[in-house]
Amino acid sequence: MKITLIRHTSVAVEPGVVYGFTDVDTAPTFPEEAARVAQSIEGEIFDAVYHSPLARCRKLAMACGFQNSVPDARLKEMNFGRWEMQRWEAIEDPVLEQWYHDWVNIPAGDGESFRDQLHRVAQFLDELKKQSFRHVCLFVHGGVVRCALIYAGQLAVENAFSVDIPYGSRTDIELKAEKDSSF
Repeated sequence: MKITLIRHTSVAVEPGVVYGFTDVDTAPTFPEEAARVAQSIEGEIFDAVYHSPLARCRKLAMACGFQNSVPDARLKEMNFGRWEMQRWEAIEDPVLEQWYHDWVNIPAGDGESFRDQLHRVAQFLDELKKQSFRHVCLFVHGGVVRCALIYAGQLAVENAFSVDIPYGSRTDIELKAEKDSSF
């Protein structure tokens, strides 16, 4: 099964602010960015389309013509807990330094660890593989794209943030119908 992952467009949040699980709006450049995304998938035939329930993904799915796209909470960005909507350099939490050294396993701000996010995205993809779809489109977040790349065996967990996932970008992966993944 081919999975086309589309990262949401730019957001109306200052650079350096943590906004993972927060439902922030898209940037004023949304119409132009959404038009480029729509053009990148023009002519594609998808058996199913899903999106994160956060507005920045739902809005992009709709702008690309997928009014019946299905929301799934497992496709949300990582939950940074009490760090949400703070500037990274302003976070006063003794756990922050530990998290920098083990972001895979330590929950961010009492929210989720990257491994937690990886588990929920893997659960979604495990269920998706049980369907008879040939091509599926997901409107998601950068963290979800990274999780999907790890799930597909194209990226190692420890290298998750070594790849850039630009706003409005498209990433394609192939999923085999083998047994469920475990992370």
